[in-house]
Amino acid sequence: MSKAARKILDDARDTGNPELDLQDKQITSLEELPGLLSMEHITRLSLPHNRLTIVPPAIANLVNLEILNLFNNIIEELPTSISSLNKLRILNVGMNRLDALPRGFGSFPVLEVLDITYNNISEGESMPGNFFMLESLRALYMGDNDFEVLSPEIKNLKNLQILCLRDNDLVALPREIGELTRLRELHLQGNRLEVLPPEIGHLDLLGNRCCLRLECNPWVAMIADQLLLGPSHVMDMLRNESYKFVYQRHISSASEPPPKNFEAKNRKISRKRETA
Repeated sequence: MSKAARKILDDARDTGNPELDLQDKQITSLEELPGLLSMEHITRLSLPHNRLTIVPPAIANLVNLEILNLFNNIIEELPTSISSLNKLRILNVGMNRLDALPRGFGSFPVLEVLDITYNNISEGESMPGNFFMLESLRALYMGDNDFEVLSPEIKNLKNLQILCLRDNDLVALPREIGELTRLRELHLQGNRLEVLPPEIGHLDLLGNRCCLRLECNPWVAMIADQLLLGPSHVMDMLRNESYKFVYQRHISSASEPPPKNFEAKNRKISRKRETA
């Protein structure tokens, strides 16, 4: 453990400081930080830009933790015990090497912000069955993963205001996304989408502090032409009957989706590398 990390730990222990900032301290294991996982008074633990590979089950001992930042490590798996952190409001595990989220992950009762950006997570077995029970979520960042479809159960996240799905492999979106009436930011750029559910046209994505990102998708001509004029033109188009006909015809055709960009995916630093 570096002298700087030791000083931060000692100060927190001596003063009762509830916030630990251990950013960029070359930490490879939480075992290097003796006593950390018994410091029940900690409310914020920041460990971004380190070399952590494992999060021990004992993370659940930090019963008062509200913010946990593990961004930019090399973590391949999270313990199932992490979802027993009943006070956790913000969890950032972006830019790691996660292939899946643990069983029961959707049990956080007050989680408001979840960032799983830049991992290797996809739909199906990578996602726990209760994931979409995170009804307290306000912001969900899932960009730079491997999702091809999004579950219709997304509709259960009634309080969601920000949904980031950029740079995945999405080929379709569920119509139920239109039930997210509080959504104000929707990031869909860099996928394999050709059409949008007409229900998106009824969301408030164009007002102040709103954001709709659609670029870098192989849209059908009707969307591509309107996108040249701006997102507001796309939103207007989604509500008209002619587009609804085009959408239904496209869905019914069951045509082959656009190809994946395997080269770009394999360049991701979240991909495991074979060592010589």
